[in-house]
Amino acid sequence: CPNLEVVERIIELTGASRDLIEYVTDRPGHDRRYSLGSEKVRALGWEAQVRFADGLEKTVAWYRDNAWWWEQIRSGDYRAYYERQYGRSLG
Repeated sequence: CPNLEVVERIIELTGASRDLIEYVTDRPGHDRRYSLGSEKVRALGWEAQVRFADGLEKTVAWYRDNAWWWEQIRSGDYRAYYERQYGRSLG
């Protein structure tokens, strides 16, 4: 699933504006494609328990229902802690 499709689905699920999407140029030497194979793990009997689309919906719902968890990360206190702990800004 291309990155842009994932971003567009998150926009749909959250009701956010498409104006939030920021297109950036590729970094020099970036990978054109990530091609992961699941053959080896499937040979061991593994299979996905959740479809990607369903998992994305559940993840967005979890963040919506658990704002107490991520709001702390956005606070000034957390940013100050991060800078003290890691010696760099969150940006």
